[in-house]
Amino acid sequence: MELEVRHLRMLCAIADAGSLHKAARELGMAQPSLSTQLRRIEQTLGGRLFTRGRTGSRPTPLGHLVVSRARPLVSELAAIVAETRAAAARAAGGPRLRIGATASRALPGWLRRLRSRVPPAEPTLQMDASANSLLRMVAEGRLDLAFVHEVEGSPLRIPAGLFLRVLVEREPQFVTLAADHPAAARREVRLADLARERWMVDSTVDGEWDGLCRVLRDAGIEPDLLHGDYLTAYSLAAIGEVVTVSQPTARPRPDLAIRPLEGDPIGVRLLLAARTATELDNGSAELEEAYWEVARQAPAYQEWLGRRAAARPAPALRAVRA
Repeated sequence: MELEVRHLRMLCAIADAGSLHKAARELGMAQPSLSTQLRRIEQTLGGRLFTRGRTGSRPTPLGHLVVSRARPLVSELAAIVAETRAAAARAAGGPRLRIGATASRALPGWLRRLRSRVPPAEPTLQMDASANSLLRMVAEGRLDLAFVHEVEGSPLRIPAGLFLRVLVEREPQFVTLAADHPAAARREVRLADLARERWMVDSTVDGEWDGLCRVLRDAGIEPDLLHGDYLTAYSLAAIGEVVTVSQPTARPRPDLAIRPLEGDPIGVRLLLAARTATELDNGSAELEEAYWEVARQAPAYQEWLGRRAAARPAPALRAVRA
């Protein structure tokens, strides 16, 4: 087998993710396929590149050597592709603003504001549960902007050279439960009140599964977690089958109660990422306006903000290069 750039990209992904499972998810592959490719690469190079165990996958000395040589090659190819795609899009009069995002109620307002400004932007939107995948797409030139969230205690792998702007330094995460749940009568729900509950979490969202496990165990609760997308989680929460984490901007529903957690043990940082400071400026103001618009429409979040006398945080931070 001849070694190709895609093989080098796989090796870098495994080294960054620390496990074949996480690397396969970020690469959009099945884990058995990635394992097979890794074995073929190792056979081609003549030695093991990673040790595999319960704690994940770690580069061997040979693996460190190969990955260190592979990274600049992968980065250079990504830069070539990014510049070529950008030039082709300009020449063809194609989309000017390619946006990627994790889930947020701010997105419709953001797109509406971009289209209504003078001169108007023509945004395209790509959704992904994985913030790391979106950041990688920005670095590779497949997206111009990415609006993502970073779960507290689970740092994102931000590619070198990206510019970042913090929209919200720490957004509290609320709990969603059935409207008739006993804990719903409280202004703030204590984790102890949910000790016997099953939680449903989307494990494809970077950091959320690990973050919730960590918070529950810190509270002395051995978590009973189920995997599921959040649409399913809300449906099951409404009939009392599960409880789930939700963004504070979540839309109210009569069959659900959205409540802050006492002490705000779960938080995320909201980030906007781009390859240049100029691209970062091309949409950040509209995003900030859209976010606080939906925040004002969420009664539980408005009450939480009001109790802390912070209806708006300090102005968005200046662009910072990763």
